[in-house]
Amino acid sequence: MSTPSDLPGARSRRPGRLGIGVIGAGRVGAVLGAALRAAEHAVVGVSAVSEASRERAELLLPGVPVLEIPQILERSELVLLAVPDDALGPLVEGLAKLGAWQPGQLVAHTSGRHGVGILAPVRAAGAIPLAIHPAMTFTGMSLDLGRLADCCFGVTADPAMLPVAQALVVEMGGEPVVVAEGDRVAYHAALAHGSNHLVTIASQAAEILSRIGIENPSAVLGPLLRASLDNALSVGETALTGPVARGDVGTVAAHVEALAELGADPGGAGSADILDAYRAMARATAVRADRRGMLPAGRRAELERALGGSPTGSDADPDAAPGEDR
Repeated sequence: MSTPSDLPGARSRRPGRLGIGVIGAGRVGAVLGAALRAAEHAVVGVSAVSEASRERAELLLPGVPVLEIPQILERSELVLLAVPDDALGPLVEGLAKLGAWQPGQLVAHTSGRHGVGILAPVRAAGAIPLAIHPAMTFTGMSLDLGRLADCCFGVTADPAMLPVAQALVVEMGGEPVVVAEGDRVAYHAALAHGSNHLVTIASQAAEILSRIGIENPSAVLGPLLRASLDNALSVGETALTGPVARGDVGTVAAHVEALAELGADPGGAGSADILDAYRAMARATAVRADRRGMLPAGRRAELERALGGSPTGSDADPDAAPGEDR
C-alpha cells in the first residue's frame, strides 16, 4: 500500500506530510481534519460559515485559520470536501469554473452516496479525485476521534490511486473498504437504513414506554437493544425472535390494537407514525422468518391479516408453505 510520501503533489514540508484544506467544518469535516492532523499532516485552512461550525473548528482544529474556499484550495495539497451530498456537485463545478482546482492536487470528498464520478471537473483540471466515506455517526466533538479506531470507510478511487485513499484512511485509524463506483448509492442506502432507522425505531419504542408512564425508557430499552444489535451482527437472521418470528398472531393483533389506540389518543401527537412503522417492520420480519422456515404453513397470511394490510414484496405468496417456490 502506498504511503503519504508517495502521494502526487506532496511538497517538501516533511517527508510524507501533506498540507490539507478542510471545506466544511461540520461534524465530519472537523473530526477527519483533526484525525489527519493527529497523523502529523498540516491542516492549512478550514472553511466555516455558521457560528456552530466556527466553534467546532476552534475546538477540534485550534490554530487553523478560517479562510475562504479559494484561499484554501490555493494552499492545499489535499482538499477534503465535507459538505452535504446535494451541495457537493454544485460546489465542485463552481470551483472548476473559477479555475480553482490545481493539477496534481488530491481532492477527497466524504459523501456516502457519491463515488468519484461527481468529481469529474476535478479530474478535468488535472487534480486527483478520491471518495472516502466514514461509516460512522459523529457528534462533532473530540470523543469522535476515538470512534475512528473501529470505523470502516467506504473508499472509491481510480485503481492506480486506490492505495492512496486507503493509506489516508489507515492514517486516520480507520479500516478502508473498497466500494465500486456503481455501488455507492446502494452502499449508502444500507448504512442509512441501518443507522438512521435504528434511531427512529428506538425513539418510537421509547415514546410508547413514556406514554404509558415508564419514567426512564432508556433503562428498559438499552440492554435489550444492545443485545439485539450484537446478536444481529453476530449471527444475522438467526437472531430473529419475538411474536412475528414465532407466528404469535394473537399477540401481533393485540399490538396493532394497542398502537392504534395510542395514535388515536388526543394527547398522542407524533404517535401515528409508530403504527405504520410497526406494520412495515412486522411484514418485513414475517417475510424473512418465512424464508427461513420459521413459520408454520399459512401463518404468514394470518400475520398479514392481523397487521391489517395486504402482503408487500413481489417475491412471496403469504399463503405458501415454508420452503415452497414463490
